[in-house]
Amino acid sequence: MKEKVLNNRKNGMLVLIGIIILYLAACGGVIFSAAFGTYVLLGICIAWLSVGWIPLLGLKVLKPQEALVLTLFGKYIGTLKDNGFYFVNPFCTAVNPAARTKLNQSGDVDGGKKALFTLKTSEGVTTELDSASKKISLKIMTLNNNRQKINDCLGNPIEIGIAVMWRVVDTAKAVFNVDNYKEYLSLQCDSALRNIVRLYPYDVAPNVDTTGDGIADDGSLRGSSEVVAERIREEIQSKVQEAGLEILEARITYLAYAPEIAAVMLQRQQASAIIDARKMIVDGAVGMVEMALERLNENNVVELDEERKAAMVSNLLVVLCGNHDTQPIVNTGSLY
Repeated sequence: MKEKVLNNRKNGMLVLIGIIILYLAACGGVIFSAAFGTYVLLGICIAWLSVGWIPLLGLKVLKPQEALVLTLFGKYIGTLKDNGFYFVNPFCTAVNPAARTKLNQSGDVDGGKKALFTLKTSEGVTTELDSASKKISLKIMTLNNNRQKINDCLGNPIEIGIAVMWRVVDTAKAVFNVDNYKEYLSLQCDSALRNIVRLYPYDVAPNVDTTGDGIADDGSLRGSSEVVAERIREEIQSKVQEAGLEILEARITYLAYAPEIAAVMLQRQQASAIIDARKMIVDGAVGMVEMALERLNENNVVELDEERKAAMVSNLLVVLCGNHDTQPIVNTGSLY
């Protein structure tokens, strides 16, 4: 289906003025015919007053960044995309299968709310009539899908949510190629998110290939969020191309371990942080002990045998690597 834009129908104001003039003329004709007995003119004027409202159905008003897909007896005749006051065939029907679909996204052309008329019958029964607009928004909209629980490449369950910025670029494809382009987009977002997330670990893990080139890399959901988001955007765009949609951007809005393993993974992260800190402390302590022994030998402050050196190293390491302050014992006797 190829989109056909109707740009030569901006004559709504002229048609409206013409209809008003004809109505005034018909009213005058009825008065004149009744006064002078001209029954033929009277019949014509009454006929116009009865059916003259039909052309008013062809008047369409579009605001900026709105579109209207029109069909005539089931045949697609074109799309109104530019803002203005249009006149089209009064029997044309506007088509928008997603008019009443409201996802967890930014507002549509009707502000994200359904316009409802309330009718109350004599029996006291209240009926609501939905008058959702058939206009298609061409604005950039944001779809914030619900959080999903997905297993990463290591099998750990995580919860992740994304926000997708999108817009309609081909109204004919959006209306006729898919049943409901909003629901179609939401489904493709869920599918693309699962396809990409399962390729990455939550944190950097050894021997994991996230790019598909056969070489292990440092890609992860937490550390490579920009790369992951771009891959998700490309995946969604490849799926919604035939629906006339353009995916401008995709962003990860929420990322965390699933509640059932969150406590365990937190302990694992804490243990890893403690090990890294201890390693740094030990490396620094060993360097300080080596420096102390070298300075003592260079200045000939004292000569220590291997046993005394080992005791000194042990004591220094205990002092430097301990979690608590040490209580020193001063030896005032002989060195040996």
